[in-house]
Amino acid sequence: MVNLKIDNIPVSVPEGTTILEAARSVNIEIPTLCYLKDINEIAACRICCVEVSGHDRLVPSCDNVVAEGMEILTNSPKVREARRSNLRLLLSHHDVSCTNCTRSGNCTLQSLANDFNMRGVHYPKKLINDRIDLTAPLIRENNKCVMCMRCVQVCDKVQTVSIWDLLGTGSWAMVDASRNRRIQDTECTYCGQCVTHCPTAALRERDDTGKVYDAIDDKDTVTVVQVAPAVRTAWAERYGLDPEVATPKRMAAALRRIGFDYVFDTDFTADLTIMEEGSEFIERFTHRDQHKWPMFTSCCPGWVRFLKSQYPELTDNLSTAKSPQQMFGAVAKSYFAEKIGVDPHKIFVVSVMPCVSKKSECALPTMKDACGDPDVDVVITTRELNIMMRANHINPVFLPEEEFDSPLGTGTGAAVIFGATGGVMDAALRSAYYLITGSNPDPDAFRSVRGMDGWKESIFEIPGAGEVRVAVASSLGNARKLIQAIKRGEVHYDFVEIMACPGGCAGGGGQPIVDGCELADERGSILWRLDAKDTLRFSHENPDVLALYREYLTAPLGEKSHHLLHTDHHGWDMPTIVKN
Repeated sequence: MVNLKIDNIPVSVPEGTTILEAARSVNIEIPTLCYLKDINEIAACRICCVEVSGHDRLVPSCDNVVAEGMEILTNSPKVREARRSNLRLLLSHHDVSCTNCTRSGNCTLQSLANDFNMRGVHYPKKLINDRIDLTAPLIRENNKCVMCMRCVQVCDKVQTVSIWDLLGTGSWAMVDASRNRRIQDTECTYCGQCVTHCPTAALRERDDTGKVYDAIDDKDTVTVVQVAPAVRTAWAERYGLDPEVATPKRMAAALRRIGFDYVFDTDFTADLTIMEEGSEFIERFTHRDQHKWPMFTSCCPGWVRFLKSQYPELTDNLSTAKSPQQMFGAVAKSYFAEKIGVDPHKIFVVSVMPCVSKKSECALPTMKDACGDPDVDVVITTRELNIMMRANHINPVFLPEEEFDSPLGTGTGAAVIFGATGGVMDAALRSAYYLITGSNPDPDAFRSVRGMDGWKESIFEIPGAGEVRVAVASSLGNARKLIQAIKRGEVHYDFVEIMACPGGCAGGGGQPIVDGCELADERGSILWRLDAKDTLRFSHENPDVLALYREYLTAPLGEKSHHLLHTDHHGWDMPTIVKN
């Protein structure tokens, strides 16, 4: 242990602890901007500088460790003035039009400027007026970048895609897509982790709320909205509501207040996905010599983009099942359109997703199987839903609980857990066991695939099928490690679930941003608790899914199911293929 004083308070911390962490251990808050624990500790912003007795120069607290007998001042006049000077320099290169910024009220730079009472213009502005490309799902505005390098480090260290780079030198230096490319011309997966880790609005998703309002306001258009499982854990976070209050049924009420004609739960097609994907796995497993192994899940479009750009030779290992989002759109513009007697071309399907990559998925040329129009018309993120709620003055505290519409609104506990890492695998194994044996397993029999470990593996015995070797990975960095181990012959699996974002969709790139906090574990735990309390915990017992097969699809993997619910992953190309 190392003994020191911080602001005259005795502190004892383990050797190797940074000054920043030592201060936080005794509840002394040192402001930071670029710092992300274990990811970005490069002292780029110098906002966290402190004064150390006996040293003439201030030192950044995020990358300097404590020493025995140190005496540190975190808020001396010298420290305060240095922080203000550093903030002035940052603001001189920053577009401070906060009133029309998506991060206003949730921007670390804005908070710091207010904390330090930064009023007026202290230096002439030096803005680089780059043209902003508003067509890609992910948008970057250089004039809001503070050069903290968080996006570079997250994309490189956590996701291992390395899209962002530092370009130029001196006053012309800037962060942008590597090799001077447009973002849509790169191998970007649109996972959105750079967005959720950016302290300002230099990175954000494309705003598609205008398209949604246009559809709602058009009297000849039938608006149908679906909400992904992980959204229910975060949709009311900005209101500070307890999960017991911020229920899915209050979320349904909020969507009706916004103006949607029909409000459905993507849990319905999560269960449908299990029926198709589980049946596909059994078909492959019982005809092993006809397929490539292992079979990969295909629910996460960020993961699919990663595989097609980084390991295109493994594309055939992907399940052909569409994601729940796309299955919902296909069913809404076929089965549901017939149910309500409406021309499917007049149905406008909106998805609320915890994900930026879903915006690219719905635009794929292979996702138009129901009526020739896109199966899903627009995707908005959880953050965009919050924007629409605020614009409509909706406070969920005062909303009643309302049911989702039928027949596409029923879900099971197995569908709810799709939003957590391991959830798809857990749900698939529950139904695969039933489809092979004719009886249900204990719904918690596959709990070893749960949890926040980045790479989990297990072996399950299914009577009549034998041993099934499975693996689960979240974050593209872990996905890369897993694939490379498979290619080297070090591991052998039958079924693999991969989600692009750490912790799964609960930590998705479209979820609300709490700077410096990783909430995937907390949000995922809510999903597992909802599953445990559900009276239906098996996808194959969803009554509306069974009715859909009985009345319309006939059977999993049938002709109509294959046309509407499956896709050709070779039907579109990534702009860049990386040679590994």
